[in-house]
Amino acid sequence: MSVVTVQLGQCGNQVGQELFDVICSDARDVHRKTYSTVSCERFFRETTQGDLEARAVLIDMEPKVINHSMSKAAKSGRWRYGETSHFSQKQGSGNNWANGYCVHGPRHRDAVEELMRREVEHCDMLAGFIPIMSVAGGTGSGVGTFVTQCLRDAYPSSFVLNHLTWPYGTGEVIVQNYNSVLTLAHLYQLSDAILVHENDIVHKICSQLLKIKQISFSDINRVIAHQLGGVLQPTLTPASCGAYSRHPIGELMSALACHPEYKLLSVCTIPQMASSSIPFSTFSWPALLKHLRQMLISNSKMEGGIDWQVCPPPASAGRSRSLSAGSFNTSLANLLILRGKDVYSAETGGFEDSAIYTSWLPPDEALSLWKSPVPFNKYEKSATLVSNSQALLRPLDDMVRKAWNMFASRAYIHQYVKYGISEEDFLDSFTSLEQVISSYSELQ
Repeated sequence: MSVVTVQLGQCGNQVGQELFDVICSDARDVHRKTYSTVSCERFFRETTQGDLEARAVLIDMEPKVINHSMSKAAKSGRWRYGETSHFSQKQGSGNNWANGYCVHGPRHRDAVEELMRREVEHCDMLAGFIPIMSVAGGTGSGVGTFVTQCLRDAYPSSFVLNHLTWPYGTGEVIVQNYNSVLTLAHLYQLSDAILVHENDIVHKICSQLLKIKQISFSDINRVIAHQLGGVLQPTLTPASCGAYSRHPIGELMSALACHPEYKLLSVCTIPQMASSSIPFSTFSWPALLKHLRQMLISNSKMEGGIDWQVCPPPASAGRSRSLSAGSFNTSLANLLILRGKDVYSAETGGFEDSAIYTSWLPPDEALSLWKSPVPFNKYEKSATLVSNSQALLRPLDDMVRKAWNMFASRAYIHQYVKYGISEEDFLDSFTSLEQVISSYSELQ
């Protein structure tokens, strides 16, 4: 089954291009024909000339980033984008969610939907859509939300997994918290699940684990693409009966998105290190899984700086809201993906501990395990954990609080009102996200 990726705005197009690069490199480097075939069929289609074309639609309100992404893909010599799979205009959305959602989106709906329809028709079987976007700006967040709504309307039975890049906490755009609130509140009603990467965390991975001195957005995007590839590349699942899974999005939803009130997914991967260090490093499954489990329960999100003092509370004790550092991170569901050498000997019992999970879901239902004996992206052994837990509770609460403080003084509200977003729309969005915060806070 095929996955159609929808790249939206500057961030979405850059992350998408890096993701296809990772997937294509991984599939081509592997000498296992079945794995490579499933990977390529999932994300690419083969042209009559034998070239690989990405199953993707590129959308931006300015042409520069799309042109760069298409050129970079073509120069790789391994894959490219379709010549007619993109849409751009000459004027951006000015970092205004309302401009993207209320103006650019509706104005170009027919053209965008036609691109989607053509891409879907290239699929023998459609597994679903992955819109990739930022929540901070105008096109990625505003147009991205509108396009997600179009996908839900046009393909109501298909899965939609939104990938969001969370802005730096110190701020890239003055109104980024407004844009984030409006994006998340709307996507929560439209998407089946929302997978989030935080720029602050990825930046630390680049600095502390990859030892990059001058970190660029390309470095950030490559880390995100590596982690996404670890989730989306072929695996053997309990439902796949010994063959590589053909429905990655559907099985991911089944594993993690079991309740409509809980849709926020975080991801972490271990190990991550500078490529020059990989040949000189050895990895063991007990050590990798011990570190990954502690990253989960302490909400550390990266291997460096794990808080080893955090442990599951006694069964009789209450659990904290997980809004402060050092508190226990309660999970609703986890998906553990293991790749590489001796993968079938890995002991995963630490992730089956009932103390990790909410009391109303048995651990055997809350934990899903996918495996592949094929090493991923040059790592002999690697583990990726996708978690529906309280991991995003603190950044979500911070974002809503900052946006509310601005809204209370009516700062910049007129910039949204003039494009059709009213104060009542803001209040509805705040109410929706406060409910999400409340639901995750009460996991126990």
